[in-house]
Amino acid sequence: GGGFGGAPGEPCIPVPGHGAGLSCRPPGMARQGSGAMLASGGLGFPPQNLARVVVWEWLNEHGRWRPYSAAVCHHIENVLKEDARGSVVLGQVDVQLAPYVIDLQSMHQFRQDTGTMRPVRRNFYDPSSAPGKGIVWEWENDNSSWTPYDMDICITIQNAYEKQHPWLDLSSLGFCYLIYFSSMSQMNRQTQRKRRLRRRMDLAYPLTMGSIPKSQSWPVGTSTGTPCSCPQCLLVNSTRAASNAILASQRRKLYPGAVRQSSTFAGTALWPVGTGTVAVAGGTTKGEGLRVPGGAFAPSQSVPGGVPLPGLNNLNRPGTQRGAGLGTRATVPPGVPALPVKNLNGTGPIHPALAGMTGILMCAAGLPVCLTRAPKPILHPPPVSKSDIKPVPGVNGICRKTKKKHLKKSKTPEDVVRRYIQKVKNPPDEDCTICMERLVTSSGYEGILSHRGIKPELVGKLGKCGHMYHLLCLLAMYNNGNKDGSLQCPTCKAIYGEKTGTQPPGKMEFHLIPHSLPGYTDSKTIRIVYDIPTGIQGPEHPNPGKKFTARGFPRHCYLPDNEKGRKVLKLLIVAWDRRLIFTIGTSNTTGESDTVVWNEIHHKTEFGSNLTGHGYPDPNYLDNVLAELLAQGVSEATLKN
Repeated sequence: GGGFGGAPGEPCIPVPGHGAGLSCRPPGMARQGSGAMLASGGLGFPPQNLARVVVWEWLNEHGRWRPYSAAVCHHIENVLKEDARGSVVLGQVDVQLAPYVIDLQSMHQFRQDTGTMRPVRRNFYDPSSAPGKGIVWEWENDNSSWTPYDMDICITIQNAYEKQHPWLDLSSLGFCYLIYFSSMSQMNRQTQRKRRLRRRMDLAYPLTMGSIPKSQSWPVGTSTGTPCSCPQCLLVNSTRAASNAILASQRRKLYPGAVRQSSTFAGTALWPVGTGTVAVAGGTTKGEGLRVPGGAFAPSQSVPGGVPLPGLNNLNRPGTQRGAGLGTRATVPPGVPALPVKNLNGTGPIHPALAGMTGILMCAAGLPVCLTRAPKPILHPPPVSKSDIKPVPGVNGICRKTKKKHLKKSKTPEDVVRRYIQKVKNPPDEDCTICMERLVTSSGYEGILSHRGIKPELVGKLGKCGHMYHLLCLLAMYNNGNKDGSLQCPTCKAIYGEKTGTQPPGKMEFHLIPHSLPGYTDSKTIRIVYDIPTGIQGPEHPNPGKKFTARGFPRHCYLPDNEKGRKVLKLLIVAWDRRLIFTIGTSNTTGESDTVVWNEIHHKTEFGSNLTGHGYPDPNYLDNVLAELLAQGVSEATLKN
């Protein structure tokens, strides 16, 4: 629920796997300078009278600082010039960041619908570096969208690009990736997997000169101790009071006999006593339908119905409407913005009083608000009796199992490579996109890899696509892969032979249930259940002999029971048998390594909604997954054979 879920800038570079893959370190390719990075507590400041590019960054769950876009950074700087103690509403410059607010005093980003807080920082780079020129380097993720690199990596790539280096090794920055500028691609040195890379021009990041004072701590008003009455101070003081009250509440739970009266709310009232009260719809006590009228309550008041006053740190969401005198009934006035709040029943990480506190904060800024529960995804269908579960028409059986991989020992790596290539006597003066050396010279793997009968200068052409490589490079790529008797062209992804994967042992079940998916009301539903237990990694996995985890199993997936849905099921069964559905790697969701993850064939795991993007309706899903299966070498021709 934190960070930029689904918004541009959500993490990040793929987390490198363990172990070193075969690679040829480019000669003389050291880490490029990333400009001056002057980190500082609070706002930070550059040296006196020295121009610097300002890049605001936020800390993701993997401990990496991710840059905001140049447009967002300009917006933050403009707010900073007006009020160094203020708050920045990111949705004013990027609608996809609407839930996020940055508090310049605490240097944290707040997500208003979940209460999640993340540290932010104001970092400085040389004006001649990539951000100063408006240059952004991005890699293509699994959703075919583009993700920017961390700023230090972006600057390093740009420096190498300007110096016309043919490639760049990112291992000095902690990543097992090679950047190839001729093919504009990023390759994982361990798996040999390539992703597209692009360089685009954008708005240059803002420039600043001289020193800027650090931000002060929480405002406490004038020297007389009287709280300042400006809206910002009201918000900050109320947030601070809420934090203290939550801590006091936790202490009371831990030490029931040591309750001490808190002085948090002592002294001058932060809000005038109004005629309105906080109402709970239907007299419930879980905060559902909670509405805060125009008049707030004094600090000594409590929320009717037993809802406690304190809430989690949060800031208001600005709006254009001003508070009016509203009645005490729990009706929602027309035009009042709804603010979804999760976990009001206290089962999640968000304190139940977040509803009340958020309403107080928005009311303090003169904003009417209606707090509602965030809609929850419908992951599973209604209960189905065993008698209602039927086999899928036209599909044999209801279950498939995979066991440990049995390597084919009849073919040596040299035999596999020679099977799919034709020797080229006079190769063109082009790059081999595996080692990035010229085809007219020896392979970059000369001296690293040697095989009898394959000289480092030999070049071969793949039969179907015609792309040319050093034979030694193809051999290195094959040895670093699954060694299943198949080859995949690293340029166009054409598959030679039958590609298999590294999916660990498990079970796949499939059957028909008498319920319909959204968008397919005239069809029943095919339910697929994948179940993979934890185990020990084999020789084809990233860390042989090490234990791997299997989170979230059994996993339930859904297809419509129509002609195309049944075709997808048949092809998924083939992909399962070839061990292509799952693999062992690093989870993009949790960051956990050595765990079972999806392997580039998307599944729908949400039955009755599409709030996560993994559900229905999605009119293009069946065509998209057919294309993904084809990219893995699983086509309709497979079914005919």
